[in-house]
Amino acid sequence: VLIDIDGKHEWRDCIDVPGVRLPRGYYFGTSSVTGDLSDNHDIISLKLYQLTVERTPEEEKRDREVFLPVVDNLKLPGMEAPLEPMSGLALFLIVFFSLVAIVFAIVIGIIVYNKWQEQSRKHFY
Repeated sequence: VLIDIDGKHEWRDCIDVPGVRLPRGYYFGTSSVTGDLSDNHDIISLKLYQLTVERTPEEEKRDREVFLPVVDNLKLPGMEAPLEPMSGLALFLIVFFSLVAIVFAIVIGIIVYNKWQEQSRKHFY
């Protein structure tokens, strides 16, 4: 992306991102007027519209090599490499310890329930 701050057709690099190829021959611009006072402006958003521009066959031929935007090595969110499947030993250990934990929880539940029943019985002494 090139920038011409002074409007003198002296273009300088504004952004250079390796692996990003944008179509050539497209422009967008911003301007602001502050009157006699100087002020800083922040560009919050841009609305871009495509204009129909007549181009010479030479421009079409030159710009045909990069027609669509392309990004090399793009990693999209949610597009991580698939996880490797678990080995048989890891799967066995997960299932085994899960069953042991479930049995342990059931035994503790039975003990607590029996103690609760003993305490809730009415004693006639």
